[in-house]
Amino acid sequence: MRPRKACLLLLLLALAQLLAAASAEGPDEDSSNKEDAIEEEDEEEEEDDDEEEEDSLEVKEENGVLVLTDANFDNFVADKDTVLLEFYAPWCGHCKQFAPKYEKIASTLKENDPPIPVAKIDATSESALASRFGVSGYPTLKILKKGQAVDYEGSRTQEEIVAKVKEISQPDWTPPPEVTLVLTKDNFDEVVNDADIILVEFYAPWCGHCKKLAPEYEKAAKELSKRSPPIPLAKVDATAETDLAKRFDVSGYPTLKIFRKGKPFDYNGPREKYGIVDYMIEQSGPPSKEIQVLKQVQDFLKDGDDVIIIGVFNAESDPAYQQYQDAANSLREDYKFHHTFSTEIAKFLKVSPGKLVVMQPEKFQSRYEPKSNVIDIQASTEGSAIKDHVLKHSLPLVGHRKTSNDAKRYTRRPLVVVYYSVDFGFDYRAATQFWRNKVLEVAKDFPEYTFAVADEDDFATEVKDLGLSESGEDVNAAILDESGRKFAMEPDEFDSETLREFVTAFKKGKLKPVIKSQPVPKNNKGPVKVVVGKTFDSIVMDPKKDVLIEFYAPWCGHCKQLEPVYTALGKKYKNHKNLVIAKMDATANDVTNDRYKVEGFPTIYFAPSGDKKNPIKFEDGDRDLEHLSKFVEEHVTKLSRTREEL
Repeated sequence: MRPRKACLLLLLLALAQLLAAASAEGPDEDSSNKEDAIEEEDEEEEEDDDEEEEDSLEVKEENGVLVLTDANFDNFVADKDTVLLEFYAPWCGHCKQFAPKYEKIASTLKENDPPIPVAKIDATSESALASRFGVSGYPTLKILKKGQAVDYEGSRTQEEIVAKVKEISQPDWTPPPEVTLVLTKDNFDEVVNDADIILVEFYAPWCGHCKKLAPEYEKAAKELSKRSPPIPLAKVDATAETDLAKRFDVSGYPTLKIFRKGKPFDYNGPREKYGIVDYMIEQSGPPSKEIQVLKQVQDFLKDGDDVIIIGVFNAESDPAYQQYQDAANSLREDYKFHHTFSTEIAKFLKVSPGKLVVMQPEKFQSRYEPKSNVIDIQASTEGSAIKDHVLKHSLPLVGHRKTSNDAKRYTRRPLVVVYYSVDFGFDYRAATQFWRNKVLEVAKDFPEYTFAVADEDDFATEVKDLGLSESGEDVNAAILDESGRKFAMEPDEFDSETLREFVTAFKKGKLKPVIKSQPVPKNNKGPVKVVVGKTFDSIVMDPKKDVLIEFYAPWCGHCKQLEPVYTALGKKYKNHKNLVIAKMDATANDVTNDRYKVEGFPTIYFAPSGDKKNPIKFEDGDRDLEHLSKFVEEHVTKLSRTREEL
């Protein structure tokens, strides 16, 4: 029995040693296994990332047409000589009609030697590409030649498109020379002084707005060159031709001016091809239209809705007539000018030749104003005197402010506006004139102010912002002042005396302005300070601080692109105690100073300390951190850091 027990004991000891060894090695093996698993997982993640990157660069094909995106575009076109591109919108009817034809074009060009790729881009989802190539309509076709976009402007037939693409794909193809004339100090006067009319763009090579305008400007130049006689378009690099830029007061880019035999006039028209073309065709005609029969004048008086301007002359050879034409040219965008050589019309107007008559339609005339305002025009009369006469008498004592004439007629401030149901049609004219006559009673005693009636439905948003949409009154009134502030008359039964009291209180400075404003932020310690209507004066107009203010709209795509850049800018200067980086939603808040005009989004101003009435608008350069920082540091009055940063 003893030998058996001894063997059993030895067997148990050996088993115990084996178990101990196994337990000692176990953790290392587990750790090794875990490390192997982590490494495998990392490799899998890297492989997934590579696969995702490959997926984003992958170019899919739909019915023979390649599908390009913001992610794969540059990679795809990098080594391609020629590519046909279509920018489309999924909802666009013309795009849907064009799709089968485009697929046939793709099939045809695929058989070319070498094959020419045909691609399409959904401009509604691939916004970066659409913006980069200036796409504003659908479908837009462009031919990419060695990375440079060539606009396709022919008809949308398969044969013509294929022929144009093949033409551009030839190795010896070069772009046609620009139609736009290039002017320098050496040829400027010769070209401009000889032209009956010419449009000149003063630009800077680095200016983003100039780059955007360039293709539209060239297209317009091509179109206008086909007219008989042609209307030339020209351009001047204002950064190289500094003397020319200074001579014509060029302070921003692009600046466009119309020249007539060397005389400059501001261009205030559209900045896309068809708008430029239509505008210049209209500008090339005479600034004043001839009236030959008396009935035309009578119709103006009876049915007109705007100021009537008539020059009375003996003949076109009359020196005063030319003076009148020159003055009319400077105001032709805002006013309709007429002239006559008729003795019958002169007799009706009770003037002799050589006179300029400015009068209002009958519905705007009153016993407090002369029926016409006349100035004598001689060959020696300054054009400015004619212009001043028109501007002085262009509005009646109480006119009709409308959305269509607000920007051209009612910019002068203070402006007293009376809102009600305004309708000068036959059925409602008496009621409209009833309330207008009450306004006239007050307007005659305040010649320094502009008075107007306005339809409450036409200006519903303005009435709402004034807090008057729920006033319960049929007639409401407000005053808009020079600094952009608005004052609402307390709802009351309207008559001449209540309006007079309201205007008098404004004149004495006793009224409080109405300010459209979001709530004041409770926590406003971020890198970009949030400004609302109620805090505009205290933050932006703070005389002790430099302020960079961005006016944005929540729906604006460019504003959304700018947001991370602007936040980075705020962080960069957060510790500079005398500099504030700020932003304001200009759709939900009033800008309470009219020096800060917001005509598009985003709009950025630098408001220097001590000179808040002369803000500097950011217009030159890209809206990136480098250019914005440069802009700030060029205009900042003093950069001083807080103790925390030091």
